[in-house]
Amino acid sequence: MSASGADAGSTEASASGSADPWLRSVVRVSSPTEARNPRTTEIDRVSTLEVLELINDEDQRVALAVRAVLPALARAVDLAVEALSLGRRVHYVGAGTSGRLGVLDAAELPPTFAAPPEWFVTHAAGGPAALLRAIEGAEDDEEAGRRELAESARPGDVVVGLAASGRTPYVAGALRAARDLGAATVLVTANPDAPLGREVDVFVSFDTGPEVVAGSTRMKAGTAQKLALNAFSTAVMVRLGRTYSNLMVDLVASNAKLRGRMLDILAEATGLDEATCAQALSEAGGELKTALVAVLGQVTPDQARDALTRCGGHVHAALADLA
Repeated sequence: MSASGADAGSTEASASGSADPWLRSVVRVSSPTEARNPRTTEIDRVSTLEVLELINDEDQRVALAVRAVLPALARAVDLAVEALSLGRRVHYVGAGTSGRLGVLDAAELPPTFAAPPEWFVTHAAGGPAALLRAIEGAEDDEEAGRRELAESARPGDVVVGLAASGRTPYVAGALRAARDLGAATVLVTANPDAPLGREVDVFVSFDTGPEVVAGSTRMKAGTAQKLALNAFSTAVMVRLGRTYSNLMVDLVASNAKLRGRMLDILAEATGLDEATCAQALSEAGGELKTALVAVLGQVTPDQARDALTRCGGHVHAALADLA
């Protein structure tokens, strides 16, 4: 195995003298997520309620583990905000649970924040089919990750690698290709000692420790990744002016529920009744942010729209501009 292809955070089993091809291909992962949890060794000998309590006890450790890495996550947010502001993109790269979590996070951003769908690009080992079922061996294909990002990423993009163990070859290949292209790189992992962390610009490494069931990284490590991605993408959207206070003012009203939410948000932000808010939205062509600035700034929708354009879509800045 070449130096570039070595699995970060893992060791390849010695095969000298072994005639068994299966043994020759064994890789042992060195990561806290693979260790045996001393607190759950009796999980198969207790009641159903006690099983659930053991799982919940471990889950309570996750939020604190994520909180400990917020300074690193903030650096990743700032990189993404800068990239998107300059017309670049953010890429999520992962395999298995990690890949699915990246796809899930990115899919929610257009309807929630009216984020252009090209802003966040997802790459899952094994392709779309791997989102529904395991594609055996896909995560071990470093060259596939390298090739996919070499074809997709551009200088100035931000590439976020998601790997619970911190050593997934597909993710490693993608991050190395991105680095070679001049993209910023981020690794999100549950292995604080992952060697791959030394190769990226931002290393987000929460220590969730051993899983309830050893090696089942869909559990605490996956929950930590979900929390980190939710926080990352939401913070990016806030910094880009996609909210007003803590209200979603860039949402797309693609169904009846969201149209109702749009009315509620405008009423909450302005103190106006539903009929007045509905009229303001109608006059603004259904654009919540435009209606909000028009009402609060006491200007026409066109004037509100122009102010938002001048101010990069930030409501507070647009209102100050109109004052």
